[in-house]
Amino acid sequence: MNASGHSSSRIRNFVIGRRMAGWLKTVKKAPVTWLLLVFLWVPGLLTGTVLTGLHGSLRHMAGVTVSSLPAHWWVIVTGAFWERGLGGYLLGTALLLAVGIPTERKLGSLRFAVAGLAAQVAGVITVIGMVHAGRNLMGSWSAQLVTHSYLGPSAWVLGAALAATATLETLWRRRLRLLTFVLLILLVLYSGSFPDLVRLTAATAGVFLGPVLCGRAPRLSVPVTSGREARVLIALIVAASAVGPVLAGLLPHAVGPLSVLRFLFTNIQAVDPLTLQSLCADPSQVRDCASAQLQLRAGAGGIFMAILPSVLLLVVADGLRRGRRFAWYSALIIQGALALLAGTYIAAALMPAAPNHSPNEGLGAIDVSAYHHPLSLILPLLLPTLLVVLLLITRRLFLVSAPPKTYRHLVKAVLITAVLLSTVYVLAGLALAREFTPVPGLPDLLADLPDRFLPLGYLFDLSPAFFPQGSATVLLYESIGITFWTITAVLILRSFLRPAHNIHGTDSNRARNILKTTEGSSLSWMTQWHGNSYWFSSSGNSFIAYRSISGIALTLGPPVGPPAELHTTINEFVHHAADQGWTPCFYSVPGNIKDAAEDLGWGAVQVAQETILDLATLSFTGKKFQDIRTALNKAAKEGIHTQWVSYPEAPLAIADQIHAISEEWVADKKMPEMGFTLGGLEEINDPEVRCLLAIDDQHTIHALASWLPVYRDGAVVGWTLDFMRRRSTGFRASIEFLISSAALSFKDDGYEFLSLSGAPLARIKQEGTDNASKIPNQQMAALDRLLNRLGTLLEPVYGFTSLLQFKSKFQPRYEPLFMLYPDAAALPSIANAIGKAYLPKVSFRQSLSLAGRIIRHPAKSRNEPGQ
Repeated sequence: MNASGHSSSRIRNFVIGRRMAGWLKTVKKAPVTWLLLVFLWVPGLLTGTVLTGLHGSLRHMAGVTVSSLPAHWWVIVTGAFWERGLGGYLLGTALLLAVGIPTERKLGSLRFAVAGLAAQVAGVITVIGMVHAGRNLMGSWSAQLVTHSYLGPSAWVLGAALAATATLETLWRRRLRLLTFVLLILLVLYSGSFPDLVRLTAATAGVFLGPVLCGRAPRLSVPVTSGREARVLIALIVAASAVGPVLAGLLPHAVGPLSVLRFLFTNIQAVDPLTLQSLCADPSQVRDCASAQLQLRAGAGGIFMAILPSVLLLVVADGLRRGRRFAWYSALIIQGALALLAGTYIAAALMPAAPNHSPNEGLGAIDVSAYHHPLSLILPLLLPTLLVVLLLITRRLFLVSAPPKTYRHLVKAVLITAVLLSTVYVLAGLALAREFTPVPGLPDLLADLPDRFLPLGYLFDLSPAFFPQGSATVLLYESIGITFWTITAVLILRSFLRPAHNIHGTDSNRARNILKTTEGSSLSWMTQWHGNSYWFSSSGNSFIAYRSISGIALTLGPPVGPPAELHTTINEFVHHAADQGWTPCFYSVPGNIKDAAEDLGWGAVQVAQETILDLATLSFTGKKFQDIRTALNKAAKEGIHTQWVSYPEAPLAIADQIHAISEEWVADKKMPEMGFTLGGLEEINDPEVRCLLAIDDQHTIHALASWLPVYRDGAVVGWTLDFMRRRSTGFRASIEFLISSAALSFKDDGYEFLSLSGAPLARIKQEGTDNASKIPNQQMAALDRLLNRLGTLLEPVYGFTSLLQFKSKFQPRYEPLFMLYPDAAALPSIANAIGKAYLPKVSFRQSLSLAGRIIRHPAKSRNEPGQ
C-alpha cells in the first residue's frame, strides 16, 4: 500500500476513533437512559414482537392492565420495556433520546433512575386503584379502561422529566410544567385511555419527587405570576379547549369524560362504506347521505370547515396571549355560543324520542346509550360555561387596544371578501349548474349562499336544495367557506400584531411632547405609564397625570410644565377635580409643590425620600465607597461586564432571560408586582428607557436595571433608576455593580445627576433633621405614625426600608417626597386609593397571604435591593 493509502487509513481510523470517543462520552453521561434503551429493544427483538406487537399470553404477562395487580405485580416495572409495534418502539426511542438524556444529565443517573421508577410505579398503582374505587362513578369510562393496557417508557421518562424541573429557574420550571400538564390533561379529558391516565399520574408524582430528591420539601401553593404570564396561561387554556374536541374527533376510540364534545363543537364524521350505503338507500336520510358524501370527497378542506369553531378559538388565543381586548370579547362570544349550543344539543339528546322516530337519528346525533348515564353529559356543558366565567374574572388582564379604526378596516375587509366570494360562487354555480343535482337556478344559489360560510352539519333543520356531483362543483361548494374563514383568520391575526394603542390616544402623545420640551421631576417619565389619565392646563403648556380611584384624584408626581405656571396649574386642577366630584391628592411631590399647596391650606406628610447622585462631583473613592469598589473589582475578576440594551429591540435570547429573572422575582415574593411609581416589564418596553445588563462571557444575564430619562427644555439632563432584578443564582453584588457602572457611564456622557428614586413608605432620618417638628397638628402626626407602621409591616414582603438603606451605600443626597391633601377627613379614602394604585390586582387570597407573612416574619433589614 502506498503512502497516500496509509495516510487515508490513518485519517479514517482517527475519525472513527473520535466518533467512538464521542459516543462513549455521551453514554457515560447518561448510562441509565442507554440501559433503558437496550432493555426496550432486546426483549422485542428476541421475541420477534417488534413488528407484530405483543399477542397471546405474552400480552397479559407484559402489559399493564387494571387487573395486573396483584397477580402480575412485576409488570408495573417491566411494562416500560415493551411496546405495541414498530411505531411504538420508534416513538419510545425518540422520547428516551430527546428527553431522557438531558433529564438524566440534569438530575444525575441515580436520581434519574429513582425518579423515573418511583413515578411509573406510583402512576400505575394510583390509576389501578382509581379505576377500581370509582367504578360506579366513572360509568362507561371505567368499563372502557378495563379493556386498555399500558406499555412503553413514557411514564418513566415523563415522571423523571417533571422531577428535573425542580432544578430549573422559576419561569422555565413553570413553563415546562404548564405545557406538559396541559397536554396530559387534554389527553385524559378527551382521549381518556388507560395509558393517558398513567402518564398524567406519573408526571404528577414526578413534580412531588423532584424537590425531595433535591433535598427540600415539596410545597403546595398557588404560584404567583405576572400579568403577562397569567395571560399566557389563559390563552393556553382556551387553546386547549379548542384542540380537545378536534383531538377526540380524530381519535377513533376516544372515551374521555369530555369526548362527547366532538359531537358538539366539531363535525368530523368517520363514515364507513356500509353506513354510507345504508344512509343513501333510505329516502328519508337524503341530507345525511349528501353530507357524508361531501365530507368524504372534500378531504382536508371539509375537515377545516368541520373544526371551524376550534380554528377561530386558536386564533383568538393568540390575541389573548398578547392581552388584546378584542380577543377577550371574541373568546367570550365564542365560548358563550358554544355553551348555548352544548346546552341545546344535550337537552335534545336527553329528551325522550317521538313515537315514530329513533332516539338518535342523523349522522351527527349524540348516542346517549354510549354513556353510563345521560346526566354524565352535563360535565361537557360545564366546560364552556367555566371558560366564560374564567374570562369574566380575568377581564382586567386584557386591556390592550389596537390603533384607531383597526377593526373598522377589519370589518370592511371581511365584508368585501364575503361579497367577492359570494359573487364568484353565484356566477360559477350558474356556469356549472348541470353538475349539481337537481340543477339550481339563480334564486336557489342565492338562498344557498349563507350555508357556504358555515361548516357542514351545522344547519339541522333545512336540507340543502341541491348537491354537487362533479369534482369542480364540489371544489366550488367547499372552497368558498374555507377561503373566507382563512382570510378572516389572517386578518384577525394581523390586527393582533399591530402596535398597541394607548387608551388615551393623542393625550399621551401630547403629554409626552410637553414632558420633553418643558420641565418636570425625576418621576415625570412615570406619567407615560399605562393606567394614568391626563389633565391639561388652560394654557396647554402643563399637564398633570392622575388616577381616579374611589373618588380620589391621585396624581403621579408633580405637575409637568413651565415652573412659572406652577401655582396656576395647581389651582386649575383643584377646580377641575371639584367639578368632577373628586378629592385631589398630590402624591410623591418635591418640596416646592408642598410650599405651593400650603398656601392653599393643605396638609402634607412625607411619604418617601429620593436619593440623588450629583454626577459632576461623583467619585467612588475613600473608605465609605469600599463596598462599591469591591463590587466593581469582583465583577471584573469573574468576567462580568455591562451592556446597554433597549428592551423593545433586544434579541430574543436577552429578552427571554430578562423575562425569566423578573418572573423568578415575582414568584419569590408570592405577591403581585406593585405598580403606580414602581415599574415592571411593561414599563421597560419603551424605546426611550435604557436597560443596563450585568452579563458574563457565556451571555448569561446576572442582573438588570432600567433608567428613565429626565428632560429639561428639550434635553435629557439626568436619569432615574426604576426596574431592578437580580438572578437568584447570579453574581451577588450585581446591583451595586450595575448602579456604579451606570453612574460612571452617565458621568462620562455629561449628564447632571442620577436619581436612585425613592422607596415608598421608607425614610432614613438624617442628622440635624426632625421630621416630627414639621407635623403641624395631631392628625398629621397620627398619619405620619400610621405610614411608618405600615412601612414596617410591609418590610418583610417588599423590603422598602432595606432598599433605601441599600441605596445609602452610594452616599446620595436625600430629597423628601410628600403627599399633599386638602382635608384630613379624606385621609381614609386617600389611603384606600393609594393601596389600590400600588396593588390594583391583589386578590383576597393574596391579601390573606400578605397578612400571614407580616404576622410570621417581623420586619428586619436585609440590605438586599428590591423593586
